[in-house]
Amino acid sequence: MSRSAHPAGPRHADVWPEGHYSAPPADLNALDPKVWAQTVTRTGTGEVSVGGIGVAALAEEFGTPAYFVDETDFRARARAWRTAFGHDADVFYAGKAFLSRAIVRWLHEEGLNLDVCSGGELTTALSAGMPADRIAFHGNNKSTDEITQAIESGVGRIVLDSFQEIVRVAHIAQSLGKRQRVQIRVTVGVEAHTHEFIATAHEDQKFGIALADGQAAEAVRRALTLDGLELIGIHSHIGSQIFDMAGFEVAARRVVALLAAVRDEHGVELPEIDLGGGLGIAYTSDDDPREPHEIAKALGEIVTRECEAAKLRTPRISVEPGRAIVGPTAFTLYDVGTIKPLEGLRTYVSVDGGMSDNIRTALYDAEYSVALVSRTSEAEPMLVRVVGKHCESGDIVVKDAFLPSDLAPGDLIAVPATGAYCRSMASNYNHALRPPVVAVRDGEARVIVRRETEEDLLRLDVG
Repeated sequence: MSRSAHPAGPRHADVWPEGHYSAPPADLNALDPKVWAQTVTRTGTGEVSVGGIGVAALAEEFGTPAYFVDETDFRARARAWRTAFGHDADVFYAGKAFLSRAIVRWLHEEGLNLDVCSGGELTTALSAGMPADRIAFHGNNKSTDEITQAIESGVGRIVLDSFQEIVRVAHIAQSLGKRQRVQIRVTVGVEAHTHEFIATAHEDQKFGIALADGQAAEAVRRALTLDGLELIGIHSHIGSQIFDMAGFEVAARRVVALLAAVRDEHGVELPEIDLGGGLGIAYTSDDDPREPHEIAKALGEIVTRECEAAKLRTPRISVEPGRAIVGPTAFTLYDVGTIKPLEGLRTYVSVDGGMSDNIRTALYDAEYSVALVSRTSEAEPMLVRVVGKHCESGDIVVKDAFLPSDLAPGDLIAVPATGAYCRSMASNYNHALRPPVVAVRDGEARVIVRRETEEDLLRLDVG
């Protein structure tokens, strides 16, 4: 295949057009281990492999676009979180990041619990063998059917999100002759350093019951009086893609103050505190995420210190990493199609996927990395915007990055750190077929979520 060079615009970092990028990397062929899964490497031929299998063979067998999950990396990250928090705390994988029956089985085998937020997620978890008592059920508007399903299944906890839900869950539990373990989700007035639409602890948003105006204390009062409920603790979640622990410190201080107020008013020391998830991962080399043992140490010290000051027994801590486990373990593999240089600006690189398999760039202005993975190149860097094939100007996968200037149609490129939310939020926009999810481990690859077919689309169309 001939690979002719394309106009790459200015060559010096100080004259590149303004955008969401740093200067060109020193080596376009290097793979930063912060953003790529554990077993991803370049072979002697320059091709990238994962789990011992080259991307060309993966593309040939499974097609593109496709998500490839490094099972070894996923299991290692799950174990790291379990080990970091030990037996005196609980780790709930946030299923919304990405859930399938294979993922549920991996979590079960590695000793993690599971957080779900819909009847569909609960059904998936139960069908794959996750014990119901290791499942937590979230959501700001759980339906009567979902609540009934959760209670009948015996989920370990339901996180209450409103005054109406307190009554609703209590009534359903009592009608089923059960006493449901619950936590109350409170909003603590902490705005995490993250995108506005994924900061979830300030008062002006749909989740939780506000702490500041006494509503959370009233919610506790009501929950303690209802026979169908066993109130076991308080839940707080301050946002997503967070690197700074300061927000967690403020949140923990305010939640512990609520626990102390509950003790003083009701003579009850609630035994659990859930600090949610939201810990960030590296999407680019500029990101610097914390390791699980650092997070566990910091959260444990924060809660212990605040409880000692309030003369409370330290409650059992739980956390909900989702993205932090699955996000770095996968990449999306694309085939390069049209390449369109815009002199003095950037080159548009169109791939065979787009916003239907990764909506996060359009939705959150998320930043990603990208690499040429079917070969190496010594060509000059060119500033690119990786875009999809959809009829939408906002169909952007990677807003600004650098690829070799000899990139050509038929090359394979990959976007790392796409394990979280990409398949979960995937759509059929323009009647695109959602890509498969393929697990790779020790030289073997297997589909865990198959690619959609046109027959799947037509099967739903009954008009």
